This record gives sequence, structure tokens and C-alpha cells, in this order.
Amino acid sequence: MPYTVDFETVSTVGLESSPVAEAAAGLRANEARYFRNKYKHVFTVSPAEEVPAVVERVSRILREERDIVIESRPLEATAFQVDDLHMAYVFYESGLSINVMYSLDDGKRAVGLKLADGMDVPAELEAKFKFARQKSKLAGVIRGSFFLIKGEYPPN
Repeated sequence: MPYTVDFETVSTVGLESSPVAEAAAGLRANEARYFRNKYKHVFTVSPAEEVPAVVERVSRILREERDIVIESRPLEATAFQVDDLHMAYVFYESGLSINVMYSLDDGKRAVGLKLADGMDVPAELEAKFKFARQKSKLAGVIRGSFFLIKGEYPPN
């Protein structure tokens, strides 16, 4: 069942099994606030098992672009379009959040990786990325990185 993320009252709904559930919920709320403020989009997530195509698309891009397989269990995912951007998100049990931004107009495509406050860098990402820190009122300290997508992975 879909869950509308409330960035004013942060909730761990759907993320309870994460060892960093509070920070992961803050990270998810931070994303919800961004899309609400910039695009007037209501950020809604579903349990990962209810949207397997979203999880598989994100996993495929990671695997084919950078030979990365995320070891953590996906808890929630979402996909939506705002303006000319198709977005896909997967939130993992470890506290990792991965998003795929795929522009439908100008060919700009990227994968964003964010680590919830308090989690270690996953082993599968440790040697491949450097993570910059940013502070968030909702999420504490977010560590993030990204890479550009070279291949074609149009949204379904």
C-alpha cells in the first residue's frame, strides 16, 4: 500500500527494520520536501515488493553502469515524473537511498546515492565513491555521491 511521506512529521513507517530507521526516515522526508517545494509533487513510496519493476530498473542501471550489486534489502521504492524528469527511488534497509534521474528531453541522466546519518558506507560502494557531507534539518548529516549514466534505460 502506498505511503505519502510527510516531511513535517517524520515517520519511520515502512523503514522500521532499518538499524538507522530514524535517520533513514529523515532522509526520505528530505527528498519529499525537495519535490514538494520545487515541483509541488507529493512524494509517495510503496513497499519494494509491490513495485518490483522500479527496484529492478535501478538495480540494472547500477549493475550495467558500474558493476554494483547492493547487498541490503530494498524496503521502499517509487517512480514518478516531474516536468521532463523521470525519477526512481529505492530506499534500502541499511539506510542507503538511491535515485535515478532520467531527463526525457535533454539526455541528462544520473544516479544519486545518499547515506543516512549513522550508517557505514556499504562495502560495495566504498572503493568506488567519495561521499560529500551536507546538513539537513530533517536528516542530520547526509553523505551523498553520484555518477552520470552513459547507457539507455528509458522508463517503462
